[in-house]
Amino acid sequence: MQEVNLRHFFALADIAESGGLSAAAGRVHISQSALTQALRKLERQFGAALFVRAGFGVSATTAGEMLIRRSKRASALLVKAEKLLRQREPEMAANVTIGHEPTASQLRALIAIVETGGYSLAARKLGLAQPTVHRAAKELELLLGIQLFERTARGVETNESTQLLARYAALMFAEIRQAFEEVSELQGRMSTRVAIGCLPLARAELLPRAVTDLMHVYPEAKVSILDGPYNEQIHALRHGETDWLIGALRDPPPTADLKQRHLFSEPLSIVVRTGHPMLNSTTPTPSSLANLEWIAPIIGTPARGLFATFFEHNGVAAPQQVIECSSLATTRGLLQLGDRAALLSLSQVRRDVDAGQLAILAAALPGTARSIGITTRADWIPTAIQAKFASIVQRLTDDRD
Repeated sequence: MQEVNLRHFFALADIAESGGLSAAAGRVHISQSALTQALRKLERQFGAALFVRAGFGVSATTAGEMLIRRSKRASALLVKAEKLLRQREPEMAANVTIGHEPTASQLRALIAIVETGGYSLAARKLGLAQPTVHRAAKELELLLGIQLFERTARGVETNESTQLLARYAALMFAEIRQAFEEVSELQGRMSTRVAIGCLPLARAELLPRAVTDLMHVYPEAKVSILDGPYNEQIHALRHGETDWLIGALRDPPPTADLKQRHLFSEPLSIVVRTGHPMLNSTTPTPSSLANLEWIAPIIGTPARGLFATFFEHNGVAAPQQVIECSSLATTRGLLQLGDRAALLSLSQVRRDVDAGQLAILAAALPGTARSIGITTRADWIPTAIQAKFASIVQRLTDDRD
């Protein structure tokens, strides 16, 4: 994605609303010739005509309408960031408009410093010299009239205001990236990024099938899958690094700016190795299960709560001597090497069970069903390829019924 001049990109909405370059130039406080040159540069960057003459003014092309929508959304993010920032920082410069003055380079530097915690690491991430990043950061501080970065022995510390501005700036850049992708899709170049965060209960079956089906339709799509703890996944989603999070839903949703959509429910089963001694006995009792060596989910996760609740509902104390593990691959390895047990969904271990490596000791335990679904940003609008991926996930879910 090419770096665009933010002020010029945001001016697209002014051109559309004014109906002409002359009136728009007055609104954005630049000359008509400068605005005309800016528009021509944007058209070269996006590889498409954005406006055509219509009577005494101009009207947007299809590509132009796409960019205008993204321009308005991107600008609104910075407007909201400024409003929230002024509430936190009353001494912020009164004559500054975040949607107009800061440059893309300054905001890129801000995001990288927040993400990496230092000027040198931020410079490496951006592929720039460290003095360049440092200068951009200081220019942004001077422009806003507030301190954003504090150098310490451990690197660069940022406050909540800095992190807030960085998050909205990241979301703004995500809108611009989608603007490029939508115009490319319009022109038949189907190489849109599809960035997905994935949680355990969707890793083994749902996500691999959905991605495979998408690549059959759009082989040039750039699929990126992020694996990791829930909190890291939420951070990536709220900062525009991913666009979906697929897996077990939370009740209530973690933040108001995210929305969840239920797909299906899946209960947990007790999984052991093939040949486990208890497979040859009668139906295991809660007491006998409590005496097993367990591999349990990490404390604080919903699955760990279900683990404790299962024993509590059966009047037995939950095992305390457990191996805590969030990795499915490691859990499978531990199960195969001893007489341990784990609470897992059938979809997570179906292939191992079919291959005779693992076995189900007790299936579909009552009270352990998890709601599996999709979490997205509440106001996110997908491109055509991203919408196709969502429809594939829904079709695969419907096929389960």
